[in-house]
Amino acid sequence: MDYQAFFRAKLEGLRAEGNYRDFAELERKCGAFPQAKCHSGPEHVTVWCSNDYLGMGQHPAVLSAMHDALDSTGAGAGGTRNISGTTRAHVELEKELADLHGKDAALLFTSGYVSNWAALGTLAGSIPGLVVLSDALNHASMIEGIRHSRAQKVIWKHNDLNDLEAKLAALPANAPKLIAFESVYSMDGDIAPIKEICDLADRFGAMTYLDEVHAVGLYGPRGGGIAEREGLMDRLTVIEGTLGKAFGVMGGYIAASVELCDFVRSFASGFIFTTALPPSVAAGAVAAVRHLKESNTEREEQHAKVSDVRTRLDEIGLPHIDNSSHIIPVIVGDPNKCKFISDILMRDYGIYIQPINYPTVPKGTERLRITPSPVHSKADIDHLINALGTLWSQCELVRHPLAAQ
Repeated sequence: MDYQAFFRAKLEGLRAEGNYRDFAELERKCGAFPQAKCHSGPEHVTVWCSNDYLGMGQHPAVLSAMHDALDSTGAGAGGTRNISGTTRAHVELEKELADLHGKDAALLFTSGYVSNWAALGTLAGSIPGLVVLSDALNHASMIEGIRHSRAQKVIWKHNDLNDLEAKLAALPANAPKLIAFESVYSMDGDIAPIKEICDLADRFGAMTYLDEVHAVGLYGPRGGGIAEREGLMDRLTVIEGTLGKAFGVMGGYIAASVELCDFVRSFASGFIFTTALPPSVAAGAVAAVRHLKESNTEREEQHAKVSDVRTRLDEIGLPHIDNSSHIIPVIVGDPNKCKFISDILMRDYGIYIQPINYPTVPKGTERLRITPSPVHSKADIDHLINALGTLWSQCELVRHPLAAQ
């Protein structure tokens, strides 16, 4: 077999479909985010698709904590958590995260992907006869964790309580069950009915596993996520989150009971056999979590910017998915046009928005996923809206009829 020819053919297929991913080589400007230097396009760009939702990756308190930890402890952790890699910063971070979610314990992982894969894979693979009920739009990391567990999996229609209830009712009453779902779904920005899912879990004796990666730091009086905002954290068995989005650093975690966290710590290969996060990263995350527990300024400013961008998009008739979150998916509906718009935004306007195409989203729903932040200025917003309006006309894409009024 000609292996290289096989690889080339598959890659050419992606290019022909408009689904090949080009990476923008960026150098974020410290203290000036969302501005960045681009090494693969125009020299200066404004980033409009970052998951550093609140700009905490540039916050002075986070940078100071990381510098202090680097100077005092050095670069790396030096080992796995079990073998010399548990530092004071890791322990403090787990305490802060447990407190954030009102749980007795938390467990830190190297990324949000790994935390889902390891925690779900270990829980579902270890409890005899467990059935996992997974929302149809769950993240790939959750899907992979469930698949790795080899437990029985039942997929329920996205955010459909009636379908979830029917599938729970169809299972044996004494079967162990776990309902896995997200709070804010990253591509459509819609929010799960957490209370009602918890009600069904209580009724059918199921555990609940909530992925809050696109909500932690952003919602709730202390940034604990949608579950905190709605007063539901105590009803969830496991809350999973990330440090790589609103907290501005990297890493993932679960928060749960002492017994559950210790169980995952003791049996999850994805935790046991990997090097711990650098202490400087953990220290930066501690600073970010502590700051956002006390400060609502970043959240309030972000919500205001999101509202402003939505209003401006409506004024020029650009179709975007209506949701109550901070994620604004602007629908293009064609992979080649989506990539074309993204390329021209970068080349001619210095605006970076990565196109989101299949398989991340279904074919026919290709989009630009815009994430306004507190650090985007009014001038940034004006420039974005004017550029999108011009390109929408150039590509002869459909506008919302309200724009004609």
